[in-house]
Amino acid sequence: MKVVVIGGHLSPALSVIEALPKEVSILFVGRKYSFEGDKSKSLEYETINSLKFPFAEITTARWQRKFTRHTINSLFKFPIGVIQSLFILLRFKPDVVVGFGGYVSLPVAISSFILRVPVVIHEQTLEAGFSNRIISVWASKICISWESSRSFFPKEKTVLTGNPIRKFEVPASQRGERSMKYEVDKKVPTIYITGGSSGSHFINKLVEGCIGELLRKFNIIHQIGESKFGDFERLVKLRETFSFDQRKRYILKKFVKPSQVASILKYCDLAISRSGINTITELIYFEKPAILIPLPFSQNNEQLKNARFLETFKLGKVLSQNEADSRSLSQMVDLIFDNIKEHKLNESESAKRQIENAAQNIVKIVEYVGETKKVPKL
Repeated sequence: MKVVVIGGHLSPALSVIEALPKEVSILFVGRKYSFEGDKSKSLEYETINSLKFPFAEITTARWQRKFTRHTINSLFKFPIGVIQSLFILLRFKPDVVVGFGGYVSLPVAISSFILRVPVVIHEQTLEAGFSNRIISVWASKICISWESSRSFFPKEKTVLTGNPIRKFEVPASQRGERSMKYEVDKKVPTIYITGGSSGSHFINKLVEGCIGELLRKFNIIHQIGESKFGDFERLVKLRETFSFDQRKRYILKKFVKPSQVASILKYCDLAISRSGINTITELIYFEKPAILIPLPFSQNNEQLKNARFLETFKLGKVLSQNEADSRSLSQMVDLIFDNIKEHKLNESESAKRQIENAAQNIVKIVEYVGETKKVPKL
């Protein structure tokens, strides 16, 4: 069987790739660069190359929520993306195309419909993303992560599969194991700070303002990302001004490999991050308290909804970007550690969390659709 996997949301895509049988031929279609006008290689491009899977780049339009100098140019890229996708699919001849949401999915899914190649989509969010809502009209099957998404899609095609954990699904029996690649001071708690795969300049600046204070009490693993702001280079220089013990406690990374995120989350005592749904899924899975700083201009205020969802599990504390500063972040960290016993899941809350074996559930759907090649009629 031949499968095209569309990038966009990398974590669930990697989980499904790992769960597919070894004899399946995989082609990954995605974005080579992180942002419009930015020549930094995307994490999905770097990761797929490192895993030795073939990668096909397409150029397409990103739906931008604020007008920039790239907006008009971006819109004209959409038909280019459809044409590129048509040629990619004609060359590869897949049995099924699997999409994980995001703007890259749409031109590939449209090309799949034109060529009558069946499409399976996976929705990670609590509701439904813009691209997936459109693609669901002609998709053969729609896999959802949460029951709350069902009302947004055709019921007869929708299956509750759960949201896969990064790359490898970690068995429940191993969630409590504390082992990690990085050397940290085992006498103090560990905080993992991340702005997502591309990093967050806003979070990086917040941390920069209180990092000296945090390092007196905590290990910090800080995933910074790479961008035009030069955050990584600036924080590396700042680290050199600290004492030997503080430098040892501050681990700076541009990117953290998806395969390493699970071990960091298992080990750390607190996460500070944006509130994308894949991050929320992982925090619930590993039962980790978190300070969440939702992206203020996410689609339909999605990140704030995700953060409030984690709050219902007593794991999350929301810090609004409009109100956040370095001092308030540092104070919230202290507050959580002063009351750490309150941030634990009880048995009833554990029962509500996401479905186990999500990647395998999705693979079963992909195999069924690929073998039957059932394409709905419009």
